[in-house]
Amino acid sequence: MASSIEQKEDVNRSGWSTLLILSCLGLIVMFDETMILPAIPDFIRDFNISYSTSSWLLSSYIIAAAVMTPIGGKLSDIYGKKKILLIVMAIYTVGIMAGRFATDFEFMLAARVAQGVGMAMFPIAFGIIREVLPEKKLAIGQTIFSSTFSGGAVVGLVGGAAIIQDFGWQATFLAILPVAIALWLIIVRFVHVRSPTSAVAATIEGGNGNLPNNRTIDIKGTLLLAATIISFLAGITLLEGSNSSSITAYPVAGLFVASGVSLAAFIVIERRVHSPLLDLKLMTSKSFLPPTIILMLVFMSIFMVYLTIPVMVRSPPPLGFGGDAVAVAAVQLPFMVVLLIGTIMSGFILNRVKNTKLTLLGTVISAIGFFILFVFHSTENMVSIGLTILAAGLSLSITGAFNVILLSVPVHVTGIALGM
Repeated sequence: MASSIEQKEDVNRSGWSTLLILSCLGLIVMFDETMILPAIPDFIRDFNISYSTSSWLLSSYIIAAAVMTPIGGKLSDIYGKKKILLIVMAIYTVGIMAGRFATDFEFMLAARVAQGVGMAMFPIAFGIIREVLPEKKLAIGQTIFSSTFSGGAVVGLVGGAAIIQDFGWQATFLAILPVAIALWLIIVRFVHVRSPTSAVAATIEGGNGNLPNNRTIDIKGTLLLAATIISFLAGITLLEGSNSSSITAYPVAGLFVASGVSLAAFIVIERRVHSPLLDLKLMTSKSFLPPTIILMLVFMSIFMVYLTIPVMVRSPPPLGFGGDAVAVAAVQLPFMVVLLIGTIMSGFILNRVKNTKLTLLGTVISAIGFFILFVFHSTENMVSIGLTILAAGLSLSITGAFNVILLSVPVHVTGIALGM
């Protein structure tokens, strides 16, 4: 009896220490990402590119992230979460280093793609947290991990503005590089995760320890999913900078057609293969599809704030406020702080309110925040107020929707579920 209690205490301590270590991932990635946001006008000037072209600095990052999050999640389910996490982190670290030494636009795009691959760390980390924490503590663990996104954004926004103003945008990458390397070494040494075999044996085969022989990566499905996402998001990016000329319209239309064809082929193949990249029954389940759509809209909203507010604040009147990097931080800081506090508090609220009700409440508040931004945006203060209300709603939606997904899917598909 005594030994079992001690073993349980050791597992609990190991789980919480793993949570704290993995939470640093959110801190460093969002710290780095928000640090460079006030520098977008500087990229336009230093690389001698147009505003439309500069959108690829953001699109390349997001496209790589959109492609790699489901693929990275699936690979972690098959080959082990810790192993794939370390590989993804290594690619991200190389991207950070490349960003520091980028001297032209093309080199920076390659660096941004490598950094975008790093976003696949998060569904893998969520999967690890689900494994190491008991279900009753999962909401608290999820809250702590999610809050680091906002915490890193707060520190990055304030620190980034000062670094850019005093040392230039190159220094933002250099500031986070040693931290990323140190965290990689800490995960190697101190994070312990069960192998994929032991983690899913009981779930898949009723506890007899026999794994099915079909846990392999679906190459065709992977390539088609990547083609679907890349062509669709590339089409949207080109559409943003297009005009009415047929020279631009034809490539954009071609990309959207290619995306549709790839998606249709992906669905056909996923229905036929023995071990699909994505179980379509999972995607269409009532407990998975609605929160996934909500999360897509939530993170679209967050990135919309992250990426458009700096350009608006630094643009000259009447399109913007003509501010500097510090002014960008001042306008966005309330959003980041409220998102941080709201994410932390929503975890405790979740223990008393159903996750579906929390998600619904957050969605309503977010809609109010967007309405205020749409109607009242003539001054920096009004923009900050609208962003603050929006952040309160988004924090509730994130916690509620993620919790629905975490509790509605089997452990052995957590990686791909959260990746999607």
